[in-house]
Amino acid sequence: MTFLPGPEHVAIIMDGNGRWAARRGLKRTEGHKAGAKPVRTILTAAKKSGVKYLTLYAFSSENWGRPEDEVKGLFELLLQYLQSELAELMEKGVRLLAIGETEALPELTREALSAAMELTAGNTDLTLTVALSYGSRFELARAARLLAAEAVAGKISPEAITPEALSGKLWTTGTPDPDLLIRTGGDLRLSNFLLWQCAYAELYFTPTLWPDFGEEDFAAALASFQQRERRFGLSE
Repeated sequence: MTFLPGPEHVAIIMDGNGRWAARRGLKRTEGHKAGAKPVRTILTAAKKSGVKYLTLYAFSSENWGRPEDEVKGLFELLLQYLQSELAELMEKGVRLLAIGETEALPELTREALSAAMELTAGNTDLTLTVALSYGSRFELARAARLLAAEAVAGKISPEAITPEALSGKLWTTGTPDPDLLIRTGGDLRLSNFLLWQCAYAELYFTPTLWPDFGEEDFAAALASFQQRERRFGLSE
């Protein structure tokens, strides 16, 4: 049996902002504002716990279908976060990355995101990856197209299209696969998030809505992970 002391990479589906707001008679945008606070809390808790990689599902490719004012508000919040938290990311030694169709983001957001990634590129204590306009099925199809184009051009043979080769074409290349996937908000699904990368991730679901998710909740998820046996398909 293989028991790990703790996960190296934690991925989180931050769900429940809208319901949190609705239960308080507030607009959905207020729920998203409230959801910014746990990001800071969990980033600190992750670093303290020895986590080296933290990936947050901030905006899915499907989220573009939400009301225009909500989408606009989400990107305004992201821009504010990048502007207000950059000094703390540097102080904590956090490197910022982004995955997804980032070219679809508003120009000001893209520029702020690019600047933040460039500034934090040398940090090594923890890597924070934000999934923006991200969809795992699109990511996989994109990787397959890239490999197919190389095969058609004669750069590789069809036999060279291996799981490792496909992994190398994903947006997450260079980052280890998640050990633990946490989803808040009570739903029991992956919602098109890191489908390939989470093949052997331990899954942890909690009914706690994201704005209420704190350090104790994160510690409970890590404790659950530590109690599990990871065999990666091998026999006992």
